[in-house]
Order: sequence, then structure tokens, then C-alpha cells
Amino acid sequence: MRILLVEDDPVLGMAVRDQIVADGHSVDWVKRLDEATEAMRAAAFELVLLDLMLPDGRGLDFLKGQRATGNATPVIVLTARDQITDRIAALDTGADDYLVKPFDLFELSARIRAVGRRYCGNPNPLVVIGGLEIDLAARSVRRGGKIVPLTAREWSLFEVFVQRPHQLMSKPQLEERLYSFDAEIESNTIEVYIARLRKKLGADVFETVRGMGYRLGAPGGGQ
Repeated sequence: MRILLVEDDPVLGMAVRDQIVADGHSVDWVKRLDEATEAMRAAAFELVLLDLMLPDGRGLDFLKGQRATGNATPVIVLTARDQITDRIAALDTGADDYLVKPFDLFELSARIRAVGRRYCGNPNPLVVIGGLEIDLAARSVRRGGKIVPLTAREWSLFEVFVQRPHQLMSKPQLEERLYSFDAEIESNTIEVYIARLRKKLGADVFETVRGMGYRLGAPGGGQ
């Protein structure tokens, strides 16, 4: 996923950013609400991690504004405010989850995966596509009963397709989901990773629509 992190604490921000990247996601990290607003206008994010107290305002006001414009991007609140009234206010404003600081980074990873599954319309972490058995929670894929090792970047690209099994994905769409604003993208990066996945998972794992993009196929037989 491409994730927007809104957090002004440099130590926590770096720890969360590194955890997200280690999980194979791309992350854009901002420290102010005005920067978050600009980022939301400039790119399509699949998740926002939102602190409630920022130097230029309250996270809840930002969340309320996003929901008022119809933006349904899922939001996980990360805050030191642990009163039940704070939790209720955040959830009623439109937050999808609420995590109190200090928190375990691996729990954050699990919550990110859970929210991502709900929003892609499949809360079940186990998916079978053709001859592939995919565990979204464990971030693993089996072919013929054997685990196929994927790098973090390979998994991130494959997961985009698994969550949208019938959707045609263009190269710019894939690049946007895999890379943050400051990342340097080589012109053939997507093609290289598609080729690697085909080699590992099967030549028919992706359908290429010339001039338009790629769609997840059904390796080893039907969906």
C-alpha cells in the first residue's frame, strides 16, 4: 500500500516509517496538517496514519474535513490520548482504528493489514487464485503446496493485484502505489518486477493488455 504518515515526533516517525517500509509498503511522511492536506491532493493513498496533536492543529479537524469532502481513505489514529471519550470522538469522526502510544510496531503492522483487507472487500486473509494459495496476513504465497519466497518489493506489487483480482492496473497506477514522492523510479522497474513474479509464480500469473497495463491471471486454472 501507499501510506501517508502524519506524525511530528521525529523518533516515533522514523520508527513507524522504517516499520512500514520493512513491511513492503511505500510511505510519505509529513509533520504538519497543511502538508498532509497537500499530500492528499497530490496522490491517492490507501491508508493514513494520523496523530491527533500536530503543530498546526488537531488531527480530528483534518479527519473531519477529509470525510466532509467524501474522502473515504481509511485512517488509523496514532495518539497518546487514551481516554475512552477520545477514542469515541475519533471513531465517530470517521477513523477506522485507534492505537494508543506507546504501541508495538508489529501490532501496527497487523492493524494496517486488517484495515487494508476490509477496504479491499475481502476480510479473509486467505485467498486462492488458480494454483496459488495466498496468505495476506503472513505475506506468503504457495504454489503446489510449496512456499514461493518473494522479496518485500515483489510481495508489495503482487499484493496490489491480489486485492484487485479483476482490475486492470496501469503502469502509473502501480508506480504510485509502490513509491513515495521522493523515490527515484527507473522507467522499466514495473516490467522488471512483473517478469520476476512470472518467473517465480508462473508465466500466466499476469495478463498483459498492450498499451494499458496488467491484470492478475489465474495460474494453474480458473479463479
